[in-house]
Amino acid sequence: RHYLTRVHAIERVLIDHIEVLETMTPQDFLEFRSLLTPASGFQSAQFREVEFLSGLKQPGYLRDLAASPDELERLARRLDEPTVWDGFVALLERHGLPMSGDDEEARRASLLRMARDAEHAPLFAVAEGLLDHDEGFAQWRYHHVLMVEREIGAKSGTGGSSGVEYLRSTLSKRFFPELWGLRSHL
Repeated sequence: RHYLTRVHAIERVLIDHIEVLETMTPQDFLEFRSLLTPASGFQSAQFREVEFLSGLKQPGYLRDLAASPDELERLARRLDEPTVWDGFVALLERHGLPMSGDDEEARRASLLRMARDAEHAPLFAVAEGLLDHDEGFAQWRYHHVLMVEREIGAKSGTGGSSGVEYLRSTLSKRFFPELWGLRSHL
């Protein structure tokens, strides 16, 4: 939980940095935008690594990266490694809350027990930390979309994406959909 609190603090700083960029006029932004090419979040190895570790593993992203061979190797390895969610599931199972398999009802029952039973309060605190991370990332995405639209409008992204159109398509991504869905069953 401690490390998730740190992650959330970092995400708040990242969101605040977007506010600094928004103080620029589009003309000021466009003066240095060409220096960003071809780099973009779309092509960032570090950005994709955070996504992979958090559970959004999409192997197709590797072909779009402007990454070094070492970065590509690291990301390919991350695709095979457990995610934060996998670690959380293992933690729940060690505490007698079955999460393995595809039985949605059984998984939901375990999550509900974790959320409702006082004996599992520390596990629920970790779940809340995971949602803080997910929410922080979603907030960053949203603020980023608005900043990009404000600065470049409908122009293409620096990495060759469709820009704002592509960024908007990422707004519904969630790292931990089962934890979000849990709210509907409490």
